[in-house]
Amino acid sequence: MKASTRKFCIDGAAGAIELAVDEPQATDVPFKGVAVIAHPHPLFGGTMDNKVVQTLARAFVQSGWRAVRFNFRGVGGSAGAHDEGRGEHLDLLSVIQSQAPDGPLALAGFSFGAYVTCQAVAALGAARQPEKLVLVGTATSRFAVAPVAPELHARALVVHGEVDDTVPLASVMDWARPQHLPVTVIPGVEHFFHGQLPLLRGLVARHLASDFS
Repeated sequence: MKASTRKFCIDGAAGAIELAVDEPQATDVPFKGVAVIAHPHPLFGGTMDNKVVQTLARAFVQSGWRAVRFNFRGVGGSAGAHDEGRGEHLDLLSVIQSQAPDGPLALAGFSFGAYVTCQAVAALGAARQPEKLVLVGTATSRFAVAPVAPELHARALVVHGEVDDTVPLASVMDWARPQHLPVTVIPGVEHFFHGQLPLLRGLVARHLASDFS
């Protein structure tokens, strides 16, 4: 993302997991906690350097959160091989345990990463609920995405493009409807938010500034 980004590896269930960490720079914004951000599908070019993932990281950093991106198993400097989400949610849990073992936690994911994030939230349960949850382009048409617990709805931001041809908006609405989970739809935007990344960053930053819990 920038020259001050720290890159290093931690141990995970499949071996090394490559991380990129950015610290908040603004001295007038209080430190909020640690945000862990998951990237899109590894078999379709998804990495922690994806533009949507970097946009999410920028929004968190500007809002006072330490942003932790990471590569799923088999991507970049991370060991192992793609596991269709099963092992990837273990990767995410390993990153949380390593980088945010306690204190305020935020979780975010894009596409496949949003699916994995929901699986991890379900696995963590009430013992480690995130303060903020951001799901972008959630891959509901491709995976059985875990529901968001009702007590997390006020802390969750679900964003989807109106003309997403990778994950149709209708599938996200079908997933959200039984939960009564609000979805923010951006008109005319497709899966990768081309030309609308600043708008996405602003929406996320506004959500992070809210006091709802």
